[in-house]
Amino acid sequence: MSGRALRAAAVALCAAAACAHGPAREAGGPGRGEEAPARAAEAPARPGEQVGLASYYGKRHHGRRTASGSRFDMHAMTCAHRTAPFGTRLKVTSLESGKSVVVKVTDRGPFAGGRVVDLSYAAARKLGMVEDGVVRVRVEPLEDD
Repeated sequence: MSGRALRAAAVALCAAAACAHGPAREAGGPGRGEEAPARAAEAPARPGEQVGLASYYGKRHHGRRTASGSRFDMHAMTCAHRTAPFGTRLKVTSLESGKSVVVKVTDRGPFAGGRVVDLSYAAARKLGMVEDGVVRVRVEPLEDD
């Protein structure tokens, strides 16, 4: 067999093997024919709530203009959100630690898949997520006072 034919056969074999297996699952999770247990604690309970991943940004963006026109302050309690109006206050709760922070939307983003909010360094520190970088969160819009 030529090198090209051998590579093509290897690619086809890998593709066939990937299709033959079911989706990956966590240890102890449901197998085929079983339903996954409900994750009620993580499901959005009210309109406007979101559950997903949060990340943070800091030093590299400190002092730069945000989409709202203000300067980003990594020490302020702010965030980037794709759709919430600028100035909206959001309560962000880590689903891992249970800690919550209130942040103000000053920027647009995040643009990475699965992420629902980018927090300032200060907010990330209060949530205890600086070391991990990304955590699962619940995001709730707060009513104006």
